[in-house]
Amino acid sequence: MQVRLPELERKYWKCTDPWLLQSDPMGQEICDAIHAALSKEKYLSAVELGCGNGALAGRLRQRCNSYVDVNGAESALLAARQSVSGSGTILRDFPCPLPDGNHDLIILSDILYFLNADEICELAKQISQFWSDAEIVCVTYLVEEPHVLNGEDAFAVFVKALETDFNFKTKKQASGYRIDHHVQPDQSLYN
Repeated sequence: MQVRLPELERKYWKCTDPWLLQSDPMGQEICDAIHAALSKEKYLSAVELGCGNGALAGRLRQRCNSYVDVNGAESALLAARQSVSGSGTILRDFPCPLPDGNHDLIILSDILYFLNADEICELAKQISQFWSDAEIVCVTYLVEEPHVLNGEDAFAVFVKALETDFNFKTKKQASGYRIDHHVQPDQSLYN
């Protein structure tokens, strides 16, 4: 990872909402835009990588039969469990195998620029291999961070590394972030 776990943990020790998804209008705007981007009303299984404090999970769980939160920071998962009183939270430091399951929705919540290029390629390989039919929503912050890859570059590495034909469309481009969405052509009939 470009950002090590102790750094992530420190962010959550200081505040359970370090990215202001629950307390800032832009955070609410991002959650609203993700919610609006989805092509179906109901999903069998969603996995959210980079779930943070569960702000998005709290809004999307009712649309999913199963919802798995994944984060590398234990304090973030604790906040997620408390905020949405849900189960299915998994502590994993990427790179690692993604949670097993027939996931038809994968959400990459501002996680790519925390990874280096090799880790992004490994993530893309797993998604291509096991969930090529899944709908994917990718949230990318566009602020400059002191990482090797910024958000735009990290997203470009991810799309290039996907082994099957994924067609991402930008659903929202705003000051500081963008939301890209992939849905298989036959799934777009649900829009």
